[in-house]
Amino acid sequence: MSSLIDPHDLIAPRNYGLGGVPHDAWTLLREESPVHRCEFDGDYQDFWAITRHADIMDISCKPHLFSNREGPMILSRAQKIQSDKRAESPMGQMRTIIEMDPPEHRAFRNVAKGFFTPRSIQRLDAIVTESARDLIDSLGAEGECDFVERVAQRHPLRVLGTLLGIDREDEERVLELTQQLFAGDDPDLQRKGEDRDKAQMELGIEFYQLFDRIIQDRRARPRDDLATMLATATMADGEPMGPIETFGYYLIVFTAGHDTTRNALSAGFEAMLDNPDQLELLKQHPELSKRAVEEVVRWASPVNHMKRHVLEDVELHGERIRAGDDLALFYASANRDSAVFEDPFRFDITRNPNRHLGFGTGEHFCLGAHVARMSIRALLEEMGTRIERLEYAGEPSRIHASFVVGLKTLPVRFEIKPRRN
Repeated sequence: MSSLIDPHDLIAPRNYGLGGVPHDAWTLLREESPVHRCEFDGDYQDFWAITRHADIMDISCKPHLFSNREGPMILSRAQKIQSDKRAESPMGQMRTIIEMDPPEHRAFRNVAKGFFTPRSIQRLDAIVTESARDLIDSLGAEGECDFVERVAQRHPLRVLGTLLGIDREDEERVLELTQQLFAGDDPDLQRKGEDRDKAQMELGIEFYQLFDRIIQDRRARPRDDLATMLATATMADGEPMGPIETFGYYLIVFTAGHDTTRNALSAGFEAMLDNPDQLELLKQHPELSKRAVEEVVRWASPVNHMKRHVLEDVELHGERIRAGDDLALFYASANRDSAVFEDPFRFDITRNPNRHLGFGTGEHFCLGAHVARMSIRALLEEMGTRIERLEYAGEPSRIHASFVVGLKTLPVRFEIKPRRN
């Protein structure tokens, strides 16, 4: 069945780095084989590729049949071996909410829901606005830069760092660690070291030491912030959240929140460079910023896929799927599904409705979606009101990654107006 496409194009990090996301393959699969068996000669886990919007929506709403407990991503053979070896390390023992099923998942998800109160949202608005303004100020009136390095990765770094109590002097190191976590197969971004198992264990230890310092500080000196809420969280039975789960919460909120927002911003501005009429439209009509956020997330689809583990035999589109099989839900494919989106390969910041799956759907809808939306909107509005000229200054490059995907570099040339007081 895999002869219809090369299944490595769907999952191999190097293929994404060199060729980008495989939209041609996904279009073919949506039309001819929407539930497609991908088999490998031992270098990757075999899986079923799910590429249609409606099927991903349906599967995501049935956690009793399709489980998250086996982890969120399709692993290569080397990654599986590394994962097994890391089982006794802090990173290996860690459990995050994206690896939980109901009812446990709901109980842990409720831990952070109190953060999204009107007062917290008002405070968050001030944080994202000031971060966006400061970053654009730092570029100067005109020049060239790598948009990923100077803007896209630093905006969510500042926002999430503020929310989670990361000191400014630690931001650069946290950024480096986050890149190593999500781009472990990229030769430029991966943690260095000939012994890959040792390098990954060291990465986990560094993350643990960093977040444990913050957790202990907030328990001793609580503040009115998200970091304290997580550090002092109790479950429904009144017991404190376990240490491994607390560490996992910090790790997933920061790392997943950072890289997905960075990649959404990078892809969004790349799309505006390719479609300057959309940037001009945003400049002329800043009230479109909310719709623009949704289109940026649809277009970028930073979380490329999520894995589901099949608990019972099921049939889908005539294919018999056995208990124990794995599915890969390709959100980026769903977000180009012509059954849902008119002219899906057109970047359109006026698109409405926009039923994208860029934040997932169902039980595991992105916990930080509101933070991401506010962060992206703040930067779009600041760029929209101040950008005079924006153009390519070189060829972009892409990260060698197939789970959280995006641009490695985006060289741009710009002219920017001063900040309005």
